[in-house]
Amino acid sequence: MVMAVKGGVPIWGEATTLFSNQGVSDLRSNRSGLCLNLSLRKWECCCLGVSLAQRAITPVEDEKPILPGMESAGAIQRVEDTDARGFHKDMNLLPKPLTASDISPSPNDGSKVRVAYQGLPGAYSEAAALKAYPKCETVPCDQFEAAFKAVELWLVDKAVLPIENSVAGSIHRNYDLLLRHRLHIVGEVQLLVNHCLLGLPGVEKEELKCVLSHPQALAQCEMTLSSLGIVRVNTDDTALAAQMVASTGVRDTGAVASSRAAEIYGLQILSDKIQDDDDNITRFLILAREPIIPGTERQYKTSVVFTLEEGPGVLFKALAVFALRGINLTKIESRPQKQRPLRVVDDSNQGSAKYFDYLFYIDFEASMADPRAQYALGHLQEFARFLRVLGCYPMDKIP
Repeated sequence: MVMAVKGGVPIWGEATTLFSNQGVSDLRSNRSGLCLNLSLRKWECCCLGVSLAQRAITPVEDEKPILPGMESAGAIQRVEDTDARGFHKDMNLLPKPLTASDISPSPNDGSKVRVAYQGLPGAYSEAAALKAYPKCETVPCDQFEAAFKAVELWLVDKAVLPIENSVAGSIHRNYDLLLRHRLHIVGEVQLLVNHCLLGLPGVEKEELKCVLSHPQALAQCEMTLSSLGIVRVNTDDTALAAQMVASTGVRDTGAVASSRAAEIYGLQILSDKIQDDDDNITRFLILAREPIIPGTERQYKTSVVFTLEEGPGVLFKALAVFALRGINLTKIESRPQKQRPLRVVDDSNQGSAKYFDYLFYIDFEASMADPRAQYALGHLQEFARFLRVLGCYPMDKIP
């Protein structure tokens, strides 16, 4: 689509050229005029009287190329048959998590949406995927980056990954991966987290001496666990903690995980809703290879990332472009720019000061089909050295 400005009113039309085969939304400033490249499939947005500038992508983070021809043992393998003691359900039937080296695509008949998530079956990320796509086929991955790669390599259709929690704050690793990988945000999921204390069948919670879980889950249940005098042990995932309790069969060891994990691994819920804060909500992002076409028929959110030149009030000016147009900001996050973490203020060689160089991630409540958002980002280009639209997607309501 092409937008031209005629009499101050944006006009949309169909573009005949696909301006990006990378699926990346990059915006660049142009001193002779404004050019707004939004790779929302075949969209291109520009102002009247300005020719389309040649697209140039300046990498801001390390971006490792995908090497074609690499071979792997397969995306999903069955867990080897074992006589593991203490299993209350046949966990050999559970899918093995993808690793970053599992790049052999598996056939997909299109009957189901395949959604990758980090963790094991029973993880909260899986619950978020099922909330977004109730009939989807969930694909566990061992790390966040493996989920990104699974989408890029067509192993799955989507990935659902946590980005922030109302108690623990932002997941910085996923912010960094958003910039490193060429995926688009196409949706969000707000999931109410309900932590349960799990144990082997027939065990009372007073018998527990040790509990396993993810460090954040343990921290979010501090008061309950302290009252029981339980020793806490960190694991990589809440569902992994439940699996370990079921596989070892040690009666005085429990886990903090979801009720779904208890069902999957044959554990008993000893106590429900043990989190200190009842309003414990995790926000997840839905990632895909291609962006969606935003509309105005419902509430949309747009996520962008940018860097700024050094100077007094520059960040204030950058944020003011949204306030001036009545656009509400819902999130702002700063992350150090890894390839140039320090910036020299002047060119002198006599101990000139240095400042940290940051990337700013912002979420705002507006669709890219809304002229206010288009003009705000055009205005932001006057201050930004780099600007990229990460995605425009429908807002999810808190349950």
